[in-house]
Amino acid sequence: FFLLIENAFCVFSLPKKSFAGEIVLITGSANGIGRQVALKLAPLGVTLVLWDIDDEGNKETSRLAQNNGANRVFVYHCDCSNREDVYEQADKVRKEVGDVTILINNAGILIGKKFCELTDEDFEKTFRINFFSQVWTCKAFLPAMVACNRGHLVSTASGAGLLGLYRLSDYCASKSAIIGMMEAINSELYHGGKRGIKTTIICPYFISTKLSKGFKSARPCLFPVYDPEYAASRIVDAIKKEKFYLIMPPAVYLLGLKIFVPRKAVLFLESYIKFPESMEEAFARK
Repeated sequence: FFLLIENAFCVFSLPKKSFAGEIVLITGSANGIGRQVALKLAPLGVTLVLWDIDDEGNKETSRLAQNNGANRVFVYHCDCSNREDVYEQADKVRKEVGDVTILINNAGILIGKKFCELTDEDFEKTFRINFFSQVWTCKAFLPAMVACNRGHLVSTASGAGLLGLYRLSDYCASKSAIIGMMEAINSELYHGGKRGIKTTIICPYFISTKLSKGFKSARPCLFPVYDPEYAASRIVDAIKKEKFYLIMPPAVYLLGLKIFVPRKAVLFLESYIKFPESMEEAFARK
């Protein structure tokens, strides 16, 4: 139902936005989805700003982006879990590159422990990287967008942010917080007359990156594990179309129906797709 509505609107959607001249900052750009998004944007006339703690991986992303057609690429070492580092690097970007017009928050971590196995430090680390990093980057770059009523905030959340899942209590909580924050920011921008600033929330299932640690779906027809390059192409397309939500694969929409579906039915779905078994295989200590 949701896909039919979404696709009906897409048929009559406005022309896709042009990326030419945009200053795009990507967190977690050294590998995985972050790198692939950078490579997809490279030939579109953007200035790329790459943030990561993996300096070698980030330099490789820069090299690949330039080979892919990027004219201006700026690489910064930034620990997004550190508030002071985020604000310090944001000041450098403003001085050396200019005001960021598209912010793509992609940095993330997934520990994969059961709730009682997670230490307090684990929970704090997950929230600093997954959630608070996005709080700080939005605080750093949104004011300039508000001043000119132009820009785009892109937040990588997760299908896990729509529903609590096995071995993902800290991860689900952090991603759910992102969704709530971005919906609230969108509401403030809309009612504040700043409708030139767009927001996009990305809610994927597992992507085959280092984060997933080899997670394999037992029901790939229903819940496939996407390749990072394909996921990146979907993300870039969603930004072009200024979609508020990108949920993939379509079956993840089912996770958003928790209000209307009995909890036992959701647990049955988890059992049917053998999610706990897949998580145990990928993340349990042998």
